[in-house]
Order: sequence, then structure tokens, then C-alpha cells
Amino acid sequence: MKFFIDTANIEEIKKATRMGLVDGVTTNPTLVSRENRPFLDVIRDICEVVDGPVSVEAVSMTADELIPEARKLSKIHPNVVVKIPMTLDGMVAVRQLEQEGIKTNVTLVFSPNQALLAMKAGASYISPFVGRLDDAAHEGMDMVADCLEIIENYGFTSEIIVASIRHPLHVLTAARMGAHIATIPYKVMVQLSKHPLTDVGIERFLSDWEKVPKT
Repeated sequence: MKFFIDTANIEEIKKATRMGLVDGVTTNPTLVSRENRPFLDVIRDICEVVDGPVSVEAVSMTADELIPEARKLSKIHPNVVVKIPMTLDGMVAVRQLEQEGIKTNVTLVFSPNQALLAMKAGASYISPFVGRLDDAAHEGMDMVADCLEIIENYGFTSEIIVASIRHPLHVLTAARMGAHIATIPYKVMVQLSKHPLTDVGIERFLSDWEKVPKT
């Protein structure tokens, strides 16, 4: 399973990259706004650090506006993937952009039917938001399973990005299901490395090491 890091913070990206945990990056307007830096500077810096897909969100609503905006975004760097909202206009844009060789990531997907439309439109990536579904008293990971089953049934080429990940269990479940990608906040990446028995074991080894004669 590929790991994308869900952030626009260049320091978090560098730290995760040093650990070998970054196959790509996903950003959105909220994440970029937290950096208090010019948009283009943020995206260019990310693309310099990460050798993989970098999802950048288009903010237009109509197909006639989305398509030229996406073309402009794609010129920032060859690794840019344009995030397109899950709307009917969005699907028009996805179809046209993919035909032009511009990769798209359909975002704000909350049902298998929406994902199916994105697959039919030819999206490179599809992002079901599992955490937000959990917040609304739905089983977010069930939708991921449905999406993977549809891809298996019909041979669609879209890759599923498990998005809106809130905790390590989301990552584990995604991996066990065979999800193609999980986009993970840096905080959750750190949590993946933690276990209380590991801490206890390290403390014990260090304590015992102090008892070992050094000469």
C-alpha cells in the first residue's frame, strides 16, 4: 500500500520522507491556508521534495471553469495531480482532463455510486472520505471495500486513496482490505510507530545495559 502524506507543511513532509514513508502528497485549500505562504511557493516546494503524485485542489465549480484551472495547475510541476470535486460538472472535467493526459483525483466521495461515476469518467485517483463518514455514524471503511470490489469486478484503472484518516486503525483496515493508497496526516504516521510494549522494552534494555560492566 502506498502512503501519501496529507499535509502542506514542508517540514512534516521532509520528516516523513526521511523515514521512507512518502509515496505522494495530498493537499487541500484548508491545509495550504495554514502555511501562510503564497500558494505557488507551497506547491513548488512540495514538488521539489517529493518524487511522486502531489494532489492540488481546483476550486472552480463548473466544468468550463474547472478545465482551464486544472490545466494551469498541471503546469506547476509534472507531478501535480488535480483534485476535482465529486459533482456532475466535475465528471465532465475529469473526462476531458484525463483525455488530455492530466491526472485527476476525485475528492469528497462519500458513496460507492459516486466512486463508480468517477471510475467511469476515468479518474486516476478516487478519494473516499472515511473519517467524515464515521463522524456521520456510517462505517467509512465499508465504502472502501465496496469501491475495491467494483474495481476488481470490472477492471477499472482508478486507484482508491483512503482519505480523511483519523487514527491508525483506519490505516490497518485499509491495508488489510488491499486499498491502493492511504493518505495519512503526519500525526497518524507517528502514531503508527508507537506501542507501549516497545517503550517498556526499550526502557528495560537500557536499564539492563547500565548494569553491564564497560571495562
